[in-house]
Amino acid sequence: MDSSRSGLLGVLSSFTALQEHCQAKTIRALNNTVRDELYHSFLRKNHIDFHQSDTGEYLAWLTNDVKQLEQFAWIPFFGCVGKIAQIVFSVLGLAFLHWSLVVFSVITAVVLWLSPKLFQKKLELLGQNCGVQQTAAINRLKDLLTGFDVLQFFGKGDLFLQQGNRISDDIEKPSCQLSYGKSRMEAAIGFINVALQLGSLVLIAALTSMGLVTTGTLAGGVNLIGGVANGFNSLAGLRLSSRQQAILCKLPVVDTDSKSEEVVPMTPLNDSITIDGLSFCYDEKKPILKDASFRFEKGKKYALIGPSGCGKSTLLKILLGWLPEYQGTIRFDGRDIREYTPEQLQQQMSYIEQNVFLFNASIRENITLDEDFTEEQLRKAIHDSALENDLLSMPNGLDTLVGEGGCNISGGQKQRVAIARALIHERSILLVDEGTSALDAQNADLVEKSLLANPNLTLILISHHLSDKRKAQFDCVYELMPTSSRA
Repeated sequence: MDSSRSGLLGVLSSFTALQEHCQAKTIRALNNTVRDELYHSFLRKNHIDFHQSDTGEYLAWLTNDVKQLEQFAWIPFFGCVGKIAQIVFSVLGLAFLHWSLVVFSVITAVVLWLSPKLFQKKLELLGQNCGVQQTAAINRLKDLLTGFDVLQFFGKGDLFLQQGNRISDDIEKPSCQLSYGKSRMEAAIGFINVALQLGSLVLIAALTSMGLVTTGTLAGGVNLIGGVANGFNSLAGLRLSSRQQAILCKLPVVDTDSKSEEVVPMTPLNDSITIDGLSFCYDEKKPILKDASFRFEKGKKYALIGPSGCGKSTLLKILLGWLPEYQGTIRFDGRDIREYTPEQLQQQMSYIEQNVFLFNASIRENITLDEDFTEEQLRKAIHDSALENDLLSMPNGLDTLVGEGGCNISGGQKQRVAIARALIHERSILLVDEGTSALDAQNADLVEKSLLANPNLTLILISHHLSDKRKAQFDCVYELMPTSSRA
């Protein structure tokens, strides 16, 4: 008998472990699916829309909100399955005792099922406030960590600790308030459950006194009704916790069934890019570009010069398709670029900006971006970007880790890595926004000579400091002026 009982317990334990393992794997897959849809939604955003939200908000979506979805949707769902089975078996048992017990169990079920509606809106509001407050706290934490060097430089370690601890509590406090609010609501539902079970005890006692059920079934009936009541009480609590609709409404979801619009196939530049009557403003009261015209021919080299705020960087971003709300006409080999997607435009161009971003990976990975290139292509890109001497001084060469944001290498080295990255991907058009500003004169000269000597490259370079000798090496130098000075 003992051995049979031990065997049964072993089987039950194994079944429970298997069930928990399958549940954990399913939740992992569901969470990864939600994140995958978020990644797709990011890719569908244009440049302006993506940067309207802070990185901290995207991090909150991918971490806090996904975990809330797990806590308030996936786990309650799996909990419901076991409770429903408990309720079904309890109701079947009551049907063998007396029909009135089934009726009472149904009434119990209805009351406990509807009771969460009394608290649902309040809990959803608590959950929304929790998400908003935690997102704000994460943004402040990101800002604090970004400014760590400044605080440390000025000896503000105490301020760093003070703000860090305050932000930490701001992250935890909303979760605590949400859990407290949820527990109070569950306690109210539990009180209703106890009252209903006391009612069931009175009913069974009455049935026993009338001889409709035997005294021996008294305990069994109480247990069965308790099974129904406790099952629905758990379902009510799980339903109260289940706020997946509110969370999913907050997260952007990709419409996988939507058909993408047909786009005109785009071939590499064959003749020229022409810009006529181009006007653009971030603020209606302060235009950046006004009725500007340019022509960039294939294989030629162009410089954009002028004071800050005259629209040089804005012009490059318009060419990349990042700023579509412009007036005027831009034609790529005679075809309006509005007929192309930003992705198509960016497949024809490489872009090097002044504030270079590098991934926390090796120099090799930052150059190739996980694409396969031959050793010859890699060596040429390294040579043309004047990166060779730097690699010789690094113990791990191309496999040197650059650190977060490129913190392990200098600003000039970061720019050289970015230039090598642009060159190796062999786009026919290269846009450079002060891309050599952090280089010393000798290396800047080497890079610029290499770019100017490449006959297959259409170069558009922004610079605040071009010598007369260097200007003469460009096919055309466009000087932009602030719109306020063109009146």
